[in-house]
Amino acid sequence: MSFTSEENIINNCAPTLAGLKTGSLFNAFYDSRASLLGDIARFNRLLAGKGLRLIPLRFSQTSALIYLYRPDKLKRDLSDPEASRILAESGYESRDASGCISRLIRRLRESGDFPHEVGLFLSYPPADVRGFIENRGKNAKAGGLWKVYGDVECAEALFRRFKRCTVSYRRAFERGKRLEDLALACNTNP
Repeated sequence: MSFTSEENIINNCAPTLAGLKTGSLFNAFYDSRASLLGDIARFNRLLAGKGLRLIPLRFSQTSALIYLYRPDKLKRDLSDPEASRILAESGYESRDASGCISRLIRRLRESGDFPHEVGLFLSYPPADVRGFIENRGKNAKAGGLWKVYGDVECAEALFRRFKRCTVSYRRAFERGKRLEDLALACNTNP
């Protein structure tokens, strides 16, 4: 699916569009990097007034890892004391959100491995990010959008909420709602 598809963003980022999650990641395939960057600029103009930003984190020859996020929510999430400790342990010197994103981009581009602290940028509970790092992805109590090491009941409720949101947004899009209309629903609970 082409990155320029609003459907691709809705399928992968509905909970972020709705304001339920801080951020979402997805792969975007492209023929031209310049065209992809043009699409990103267009979507940023469309969504900036909704408190959303779209940025490429990493490029390959035919695809890019794209991050859609809410800067205000990211600032709040990264200020959590446990999140701050995890970031410091992972080599993040800056505590501001833009500095942390810059460091995440460097880690993604310099390493073949996916940095596990990325969960902090996606609304994953810091306890689950810590558990994943310490257990190397093993021994989780439950799994869904992420591996759960902390509060299983809370995580499973979030998984269900995110799924309902995605289904609701897909249906609304199929009925003709545009991306910018769906992003307006920031404070609703689908």
